[in-house]
Amino acid sequence: MAIVTPYQNSRRFTSTIGAGTGTGATFAIAATAFTNDAGTAATAFPASYNYYNLYVNGVMQTADVSTVTTTTITIPGGDALDAGTPILVQFVVS
Repeated sequence: MAIVTPYQNSRRFTSTIGAGTGTGATFAIAATAFTNDAGTAATAFPASYNYYNLYVNGVMQTADVSTVTTTTITIPGGDALDAGTPILVQFVVS
């Protein structure tokens, strides 16, 4: 039987597509290009989390649209979007 953590919270990070680098499958945005919930520059994404949600222009994306590490989020094809498109990444943590 799985142990359910009684407490969950989230960590949110915001940026824009224009902060990303690369093209096609290698398009990525560094964690340091994001602002955290406190309104300050992020240093890294959480190393341990239950799951994350990616919102592009306010629309939640499916799981196959991105991959994430503590230092970057990769959004293949993201370079085709307008540079001003807002990105929000929400990590649900225990």
